[in-house]
Amino acid sequence: MKILLVNKFFFLKGGAETVFFQERDLLMKAGYNIIDFSMQHDNNFPSDFSSYFVSNIDYHQTQSVKSKLKTAMSFLQNQEANTKFAELLNTEQPDIVHFHNIYHQLTPSLIRQAKEAGCKTVLTAHDTKIVCPNYTLYQHGHTCEACVHGSVLNVIKYRCQGSLGKSVLMGAEALYQQWRGFYQDLDVVIAPSQFLARFIREKLPNNRVDVIVNGIDDKITNAAYESGDYLLYLGRLSEEKGVRTLAKAHGLMKNLASLNIVGQGPLFDELQQDYPNVNLLGFQQGEALSHLLKHAKAVIVPSECYENCSMAVIEAMAYGKPIIGANIGGIPEQVRHEKEGLLFSAGDANDLAKTLDRLVTNPEQAQQWGEQARVRFEQKYSLAQHQHALITLYHTLLSNHHES
Repeated sequence: MKILLVNKFFFLKGGAETVFFQERDLLMKAGYNIIDFSMQHDNNFPSDFSSYFVSNIDYHQTQSVKSKLKTAMSFLQNQEANTKFAELLNTEQPDIVHFHNIYHQLTPSLIRQAKEAGCKTVLTAHDTKIVCPNYTLYQHGHTCEACVHGSVLNVIKYRCQGSLGKSVLMGAEALYQQWRGFYQDLDVVIAPSQFLARFIREKLPNNRVDVIVNGIDDKITNAAYESGDYLLYLGRLSEEKGVRTLAKAHGLMKNLASLNIVGQGPLFDELQQDYPNVNLLGFQQGEALSHLLKHAKAVIVPSECYENCSMAVIEAMAYGKPIIGANIGGIPEQVRHEKEGLLFSAGDANDLAKTLDRLVTNPEQAQQWGEQARVRFEQKYSLAQHQHALITLYHTLLSNHHES
């Protein structure tokens, strides 16, 4: 079986790339013939197919008026990507094309090319872009479902990108995709949570949407529960992630407990100035991150936006840690209240403080939640479970194709 994997970044940029490269590695180890299509970048990993990669596009760099117009057109449909993708399809003739993060730089127009070439087409929705032009179902400090249930032009009405110009571009791109119907050419959309699947089914009622949750390797962690002396946050330091609410809640706790915050983002300086009792550790990875997870008392996921299938939750589960999570989006699917941890009202610092106090004053109960989290990880969120579900899907698609 030849599988063409498509993602606009070919280096570890974010959560989508973590899942992308995990799947790529497991498929290669399982003996499948893997083909790559992506965008050029100095940080890219090696690939035998890098000559097909399209020129790097950075929408954040300063541009002339002429360049901006050219960029706006490629935002809708990247002609270079279409040309090189067609060459790759013709040369390699894959059985399945699995799309990941393709928006804006590569564009969904590639989906139709793959379909017309006779390939089975799959897309993993790592975020809510299919239903929300602004990616996040979040605008101006609160969750928003206006484009899910109404027109995608709500992104312009509410200026979700801040500036009118950027919001118009996002609205135009969403309207173009809707008009061309590229997503309807997908054989399957993979949603990592039932929560996201519900939104996608509303927006694409005629598409097949399967839920395959994210996973990580269960062999890289120690299942034994080790209670540490600090609470741990992992993620971007931005408003929608609820990290400010967490820092505030920490200050409201009645029982002393250290709080370690791992990550970078626009709120770093504010947190450093306003919350001196919080330990800001910046970006961490590898052994340093593993050590922090292994010795944490609990992992806190205080998001105020709709999380899909939180990798922070899965990492906490893998290390046998209880989780305190916001009762929002896909988090309650992962963390069941008083089973793998505790849930609290998203954005409510007082409720979070009470929840943190409850956990730190009940160490035996916290240990039980951590042990149950590890069990749930092994049953549902291990990479082996993820691999089995993905490969089964591939074979089902090709079996149906051959029968037809």
